[in-house]
Amino acid sequence: MAARAKPAPDAVNGHVNGAQAVALPILVEPAAHHPRPQSIPLDLGWVMATRVNLSAVERRAKTLPARRSVKQDAQAAWLLKAVTCIDLTTLSGDDTPGNVQRLCAKARHPVRADLLEALGMSDMTLTTGAVCVYHQRVADAVAALAGTNIPVAAVSTGFPAGLSPMAQRLAEIHASVTAGAREIDIVISREHVLTGDWQALYDEVKTFREACGDAHMKTILATGELATLTNVARASLVSMMAGSDFIKTSTGKEPVNATLEVSLVMVRMIREYLDQTGNIVGFKPAGGIRTAKDALNWLSLMKEELGEAWMQPNLFRFGASALLTDIERQLSHHVTGRYAAKHHMPMG
Repeated sequence: MAARAKPAPDAVNGHVNGAQAVALPILVEPAAHHPRPQSIPLDLGWVMATRVNLSAVERRAKTLPARRSVKQDAQAAWLLKAVTCIDLTTLSGDDTPGNVQRLCAKARHPVRADLLEALGMSDMTLTTGAVCVYHQRVADAVAALAGTNIPVAAVSTGFPAGLSPMAQRLAEIHASVTAGAREIDIVISREHVLTGDWQALYDEVKTFREACGDAHMKTILATGELATLTNVARASLVSMMAGSDFIKTSTGKEPVNATLEVSLVMVRMIREYLDQTGNIVGFKPAGGIRTAKDALNWLSLMKEELGEAWMQPNLFRFGASALLTDIERQLSHHVTGRYAAKHHMPMG
């Protein structure tokens, strides 16, 4: 693939209220439109030829935090970009309409107004990438986000284990789409991967994609339960062949969720799939991404492996809840030189 473009050196533009204001053309420009990926016939030869060199992956992943050099004003710009890529998520058994309304209020205004003014962003519309909830709360989220372009994503198909009967899993998709969800996060049957039944995995994901209709589908691989990185690579490839709009690392409920090693394998498969088929597929790491430093590491991964197009919310999302609070604290430190208490960054 062509060499990745280097970051522009002129990350700073002027001063506002004593703080340097960050120029963010990449933040405010609309994401480039691209056609949805289409399913292709299952190519078992390609799947079985896919192998992962574990030691090479581990070496490459270790370079990402060590080489990251996004500092000061540029770091603030990257963190604001990260905000736009967050699927602000609540997936708790005690979720209520009030909780979801507060979450949606935060999605509408994810960063305090005084911080945006100090960063020269007060005239820009800044929102999170989506709000992600269980089906039961989809209607609440849709109502709370009325008048915005923030999509509601629903976890579905027997989340998180994916062990419900197929008819029930399909009914969940239909119900969430009917309720207004514009994105559906489905979970695969891990059994298909662990037993090497790639045809069954392909048929399952393709059926889910057809059930989603116009709603975009993120396919959760639950990588912490797939045993090997080769399995992760093959499951990524099969899910893309079946028409996934995004591939996603985890439900957030596994013992091990998103890691840089797993993410590297998945984005390399996205790149290979693009090269071979022309289909553009997004990526969503989820689970365990809690700090601004984590966000910078994953954005660096996307920029270096796939390019700036994959730093936009139409192709990249974080599945997270606590992440936004830490990003806002880091932005506060950038503006004031002090870390604000977490209760100064309320969730809604």
